[in-house]
Amino acid sequence: MAQQKSDPNYKIIAENRRARFDYAIEDDIECGIILTGSEVKSLRENSSNIAESYAAVEDGELWLVNSYIAPYTRAMFPHEERRRRKLLVSKKELSRLWNETQRKGMTIVPLVMYFNHKGMVKLKIGIAKGKQNHDKRETEAKRDWNRQKQRLLKERG
Repeated sequence: MAQQKSDPNYKIIAENRRARFDYAIEDDIECGIILTGSEVKSLRENSSNIAESYAAVEDGELWLVNSYIAPYTRAMFPHEERRRRKLLVSKKELSRLWNETQRKGMTIVPLVMYFNHKGMVKLKIGIAKGKQNHDKRETEAKRDWNRQKQRLLKERG
């Protein structure tokens, strides 16, 4: 991870911070995404949102649904802001994702959209199970306790 941050091409575009709070993420996968030219240029200007989006396996393909990429004002052929975008994964991963969602009741949640070290747009998706309210409270209590612990250590040490 440290190598990626020192790389000048690596850049986080959009992050779904709420996903780790609302879902128990069991596994994550890096996948490619099919975009048009105006979408890539818009992403380079940092104008996107994946917080309300999800991924779904339909007709043997993986799709990103309800993700927002702002329109690029200088585009000759503009794109739709919330269109469905196809995600690129191997057949083996696709069958595993279908199995997890259809049989085990899991959800596919986008976690981070970023430019990798080659300058390509990648999306990290997580296979997740929804948390109940008591699980969310427990997560929040652990986070608060860790913050308080760090403050105490900082003050004494």
